[in-house]
Amino acid sequence: MTLEKPVIVWLVIFSSVLFWSAWSPHDYYTWVLEVLPAVVALVVLAQTRRRFVFSALAYQLILLHCVVLMVGGHYTYAEVPIGEWFQSAFDLQRNNCDKLGHLLQGLVPALVAREVMIRLQVLPAGGWLRLFVISFALAVSAAYEPIEWGVALLSDAAAESFLGTQGDVWDTQSDMAMALVGALITVFALSRLHDRQLARFD
Repeated sequence: MTLEKPVIVWLVIFSSVLFWSAWSPHDYYTWVLEVLPAVVALVVLAQTRRRFVFSALAYQLILLHCVVLMVGGHYTYAEVPIGEWFQSAFDLQRNNCDKLGHLLQGLVPALVAREVMIRLQVLPAGGWLRLFVISFALAVSAAYEPIEWGVALLSDAAAESFLGTQGDVWDTQSDMAMALVGALITVFALSRLHDRQLARFD
């Protein structure tokens, strides 16, 4: 099967960041935990591409999310350099790079769910679609929190690096809030652009 240029570019970026991320990370156990969702996404996209090709916007945002996961896996979110710079420059209490990951954890599943619902004609555009998309994104984010908790119980050594709470007792709640913001961005800021791209599939 011949790959189109955008697909090749997508794969080159993904592979390059993945190999960089795997080169001497903070620790390999945390790296695997953080990067595994990105690898799973790659496998799912590859397996479903012949039956369901997503919009360019969906692929671009999925790639962005994967890159963030791989960067976080390399450094751990608490030690991502740009986050440390912002923490110092703005006198923040913590490195907030993990919040970008949780923003995308709401935004990307919301966009993917929106696309599937519209193109398979499960739900028409409107209030019920917006409600479903936001609820789906929050469900994905909520499902991830017990996974983090389980890892923390099973591995004391990697718990702090993987959880990235940095002493914040409200970390779980703020993670969910960022996922909600991401879903709202999809529904209210990206919907017109998304609809224009979906029109090409009609």
